[in-house]
Amino acid sequence: MTRSALVAQVRAELTMTLRRGESLMVTLAIPLGVLVFFSKLDATIPDGYDDPVDFLLPGVIALAVMSAAMVSLGIATGFERRYGVLKRLGATPLSRRGLVVAKTVTVLLLEVLQLGLIVAVGAALGWTPNAGALPAVAIVIIGTVAFAGIGMLLAGTLRAEATLALSNALFLMLLFLGGMAYPIDKLPAVLESLADVLPAAALSECLRGLLVPGFGFPIGSFVVLSVWAVGAPLLAVRRFRWEE
Repeated sequence: MTRSALVAQVRAELTMTLRRGESLMVTLAIPLGVLVFFSKLDATIPDGYDDPVDFLLPGVIALAVMSAAMVSLGIATGFERRYGVLKRLGATPLSRRGLVVAKTVTVLLLEVLQLGLIVAVGAALGWTPNAGALPAVAIVIIGTVAFAGIGMLLAGTLRAEATLALSNALFLMLLFLGGMAYPIDKLPAVLESLADVLPAAALSECLRGLLVPGFGFPIGSFVVLSVWAVGAPLLAVRRFRWEE
């Protein structure tokens, strides 16, 4: 794989993604809707937070990453594979690793817009940026790599319809178990234990540790997120098939 092939693929991926306006609207509208709606429901927010948005914003950022990097990317790639788009790429210098990297970089570029809007809405609701904002960017990158790996694994091994169904099912499950709009410690013990080893909760807890003063950075969650960020893309590259 050459650098020029990777750059060309990122450019092509970005162009195609921007043309899917309805997909962009979904990945933007759902996180923003969760942020605005749940910021008005103090009853769901745990004690110790000055304002509901302080708890919600990190979780909504995690939700946005999951939506863009797993659901939107996975479904789009699955149907590209279904319609033979990726089969033609298999004959070019672009490797499977290069495809995973290019699609992950594309998601990261789109997240600049996505997260900018979330932060702007959060600020309008009363959230105040702090010193943890810069290291939080690194956590977002790690989380994006993890979820893009999951999305590409689904898209590269399952039929398009199965990828569509499973991506949405995982989205709903991880939304519930991810501590994004509802505290993990309010879940039943069995579900809380399950949530602790999943990437959604790990990402939201890491972001909360950086963006909420006094919360404390959760090393365990960081380890879990890092394992997913290494394992999911490697497995996606190994198992990816260019065509169904």
